[in-house]
Amino acid sequence: MSIVTFKSRAAGDVIMFGKVARVLLEVIGKDPDDARGIVTVAQLPGAIAALRDAVAADKARTPAPMDEADDEEAPRGMDGPVALWQRAAPLIELMQYSLAEEQPVIWE
Repeated sequence: MSIVTFKSRAAGDVIMFGKVARVLLEVIGKDPDDARGIVTVAQLPGAIAALRDAVAADKARTPAPMDEADDEEAPRGMDGPVALWQRAAPLIELMQYSLAEEQPVIWE
């Protein structure tokens, strides 16, 4: 399983498993097969908007949490599934800092 690191001079690195990073790269319109790439300062507003749209769509289709009485066998906490919106949050934050500081975001 590969690892992708998103970097910017504006904030700390965001490290993701390759499968998740590929999905998020597709969302922002980048080629997920590129081993390295850049989101320029000019591209950051569009990338942030695309990620926020994907987050909103993911939240809309993610079922509401069940009441404990509904299903005691359902995975919770660290055993529960991690949604796309949860995985995208650190990347959105990195991009927001980068935009504010006028720094590009690279990945490798």
